[in-house]
Amino acid sequence: MSMVKHIVLLKFKAEISEEQVTKFFDDLLEVTENIPGVDDYISGTNISSEGFNQGFTHGAVLTFGDTAARDAYLAHPEHEKFKAAALPMVDSVLVFDFEV
Repeated sequence: MSMVKHIVLLKFKAEISEEQVTKFFDDLLEVTENIPGVDDYISGTNISSEGFNQGFTHGAVLTFGDTAARDAYLAHPEHEKFKAAALPMVDSVLVFDFEV
């Protein structure tokens, strides 16, 4: 069985405050703690000096035991509720999943 890494890169709208960004990630942490199947969650601000971030400023990585756990998380009502509230703050998002 392969674990799944679910990577989310975000560029927030210019008018979004640092407090709103902090609340975004606090809310996402709560979602990951309340939905079964999330084995690990980390998030942070881009600190790369390479200049390849294409405007993405923040990211999160969620680890799932398998694709079924990832799929259940994505369809979960709490995740859908979070997305509905959070996505209006986001200018651009990139999601990339892979098995390890």
